[in-house]
Amino acid sequence: MSKKILVVDDEPDVIIFLTTLLRKNGYEVCEACDGVEGMKKVLEEKPDLVCLDLIMPEKTGIKMYREMRKDEQLRKVPVIMVTGIEVVDPWDFKGFKEYIHEKASIHAPEGYIEKPIDKEKFLKAVKEVLGD
Repeated sequence: MSKKILVVDDEPDVIIFLTTLLRKNGYEVCEACDGVEGMKKVLEEKPDLVCLDLIMPEKTGIKMYREMRKDEQLRKVPVIMVTGIEVVDPWDFKGFKEYIHEKASIHAPEGYIEKPIDKEKFLKAVKEVLGD
């Protein structure tokens, strides 16, 4: 049985690119265009992984991520952030952790991929997070 991945991004080109890439690699994919729709889909679809853009209208990826981490059902769903925000070392989440941190401690996402998306790096991150 293939694993299900939710892609949440407000850029239609990014959604098309990621969903096509993931489907070609055997994953089941669902999509959302912002954090409001993303929260609805993550609850309905129960994905194995969420690929989440940070900067979106309606509800940002940061707000959605925080809501997921506070929700008993969703806190264990892994998240790969996919964004144009540059990080010096994508696997060093100290600065990012401080950015998403609220009063309660929220752990860093399981992965971080910068735009423009390198398809090989992205697929490697997905496979590592899902244990494929």
